[in-house]
Formats: sequence, C-alpha cells, structure tokens
Amino acid sequence: MKVVLSGGGTAGHINPALALADVLRDRGHEVVFAGTPTGVEARLVAQAGITFVPFEAAGFDRQAPWTLVTSTLKILGSARKAKRWMKEISPDVVVGFGGYVCIPVGLAAESLGVPVVVHEQNSVMGMANKFLAKRAASVALTYEVAGKDVADASKLVVTGNPVRASIASATRAEGRLMLGVPEDATMLVVFGGSLGARHINQAVCNLKSRLLAVDDLYIVHITGPKEYDSVVECLALSEEESRRWTVMAYQDRMPETLAAADCAISRAGATSLAEISALGLPALLVPFPYATEDHQTTNAKAYVASGAAFMLPDDALDSEEFSEKLFALIEDESVRAVMRKAAGGFETQDAAAKLAEVVCRCSRA
Repeated sequence: MKVVLSGGGTAGHINPALALADVLRDRGHEVVFAGTPTGVEARLVAQAGITFVPFEAAGFDRQAPWTLVTSTLKILGSARKAKRWMKEISPDVVVGFGGYVCIPVGLAAESLGVPVVVHEQNSVMGMANKFLAKRAASVALTYEVAGKDVADASKLVVTGNPVRASIASATRAEGRLMLGVPEDATMLVVFGGSLGARHINQAVCNLKSRLLAVDDLYIVHITGPKEYDSVVECLALSEEESRRWTVMAYQDRMPETLAAADCAISRAGATSLAEISALGLPALLVPFPYATEDHQTTNAKAYVASGAAFMLPDDALDSEEFSEKLFALIEDESVRAVMRKAAGGFETQDAAAKLAEVVCRCSRA
C-alpha cells in the first residue's frame, strides 16, 4: 500500500503524521509526505527519512479580503500540480492532518478517485479539515466533540492523537539521569509549547521563594527561546538554587524530560496533551487564550472532566487559585495518582495503531 500523508503549518499537525508513518512503515507500507516547502514539515519529515514533496499553499487574512483571491489561485495551482504527481505515483490513500496544504492534495486525490482520510488533533476542527471532511472516506478524531459539524456521522471514528514511539518508550530513570534529578525527589516541568509562554513563565517566577521552600522539589523550566533571558534575569538563581531549578530555552529531548517529571504546567495544545496523556503525567493546564475558537480551552476541558488534569484560565495566573492548584499538584501524591489513572483512559499510546487501521480500511489497495 502506498500512502500520501499531508499536513503543514505547525508541529501539531506534523507529529501525529510522523507517528502514523512509523506504524505504517513498520507494517511494510510505503509512505510519502506532501507539505509546504517553507513550513516546519519540510525539516521534520526529512529528519524522519520520509520522501517529501513540496506544494505551495496559503490561507487568507480576514482583515484583507483580497488575499482570498491569491490564496485560492495558489491552492488551485497546487491542486493541478498534485494531480499530475499522483498520476505518476498512484497512491492508494491520502491522509490529511490539517493545514492549508491538505486542501490541494485532497482535491487532487478526490479528482482521481483516491480515498481521503482526515485526522483532527484538536477539539475544534480546523478550516482545511472541515473542507476535506465533506469529501473524506473517514474522519478520525482525537475528541468526539470535534465531529459535531460533520453531516455524515458514519464517517467519524475516535482514534486519539498519535504520538511517536519515542514518547511512550521514554523512562523516568533515563530522564532523571539526563537531568540530574534524584530518583526520590519531586520534579515539576514547566513548558509552554515550542515557543514558550510568557505569562506562565512570569507566574512561576513570582512563586520562586515558595517553590524552593518545598523540600526535594526540582524544577525544569523550559522558557521558550525568546523568554529565556528575561526568566533568567527574573529568577536570579544562586548557585545553590540552580541545583534544583534548571532553566533552559528549549529541550530537544522532551520524551525523557516528561517521563522524568511527577507533574507539569503546560499549555493545552494538541501535541502537549497527547504527550502528557501518553505518559500519564499529572498537569495544570493553562490554555492559550488566543487559539482559534479557543480550542485549547475545549481541549483542556476533556482532560479536566476525566480527572486527568487541573485547568486555569490564563487571566487567573496571578491569582491565589493558581498557587493553590499548583501546590496541590506538587505536594499531594494522591491527587497525582488520580490524574495518572485518568490519563490512561485516553489510550493515546494506541492512537497511531488505531489510525493505521482506519487508513488501511479506507485504502483502495
């Protein structure tokens, strides 16, 4: 079976595609990837050793209506190019993960009678996936609520959000060895996604004295590249304090870092939540308030409802509620035990295999 994967724009669209690719290739299927030439996918797909084919695509700015014309022309041009390419390679199925590049790739597949599968990572379906869902053979969801606008409910299947095997296989012991955290210590990891989160960083810095007063608490604080200098300046850690509070701009080895942790403060993007649930990591979620249709809040609510996490709105980070929830997470092992058990209910570790089954079922091979 030959499978075309497509997605672009953010790592949140690409990581689950790569997780699916791992499973499909392990089963002997051929995988190629269609994305934008300048997006993050070009780098990540190449690193994974998957053939990458570029197609131009762009969204439009609602504040500049004329961009709808240029966007449409670019998408139609790429659809023609993708159709010629697909005639050459004859794929058996196309899987779209979101991002505008999926539209021309999906249109080309439809015109050639190639089945299309859509995977939605968030609780609110993105524009490209909404467009393709009408034409898709199957629509795979992370959250059931994301399928509310799909007219044909028979297409819907909840698979969860795939994570790569490196996440699920990371161990606490190797993570703690890497970070220099004692096995019997409590470890908190603070991160705000690949770009960091200024307000989370500030709120945690404000609690410096109270956090360092907790016996055997170690903090790994991933600030994001733009926030690193300001966080270092704000914390002004002494040599003794820096033994228990590690500040870093970025962490390439997130699987080991998350596996080492006892609890986390995080945004509620699709990738972060998938990794947290795959490892059963108790978390205080602070949704990014400017996400499209506030989808991070909807994402987080699913975890809170199941008992897998606490949630706090961004505008409450300076309140006493933030410190109450954070210290309950840090100091109460029974709270964390309940969250770990609840996280298992999302079955994230099985998501890639479940999605692979959907893809194989829809394939014309």
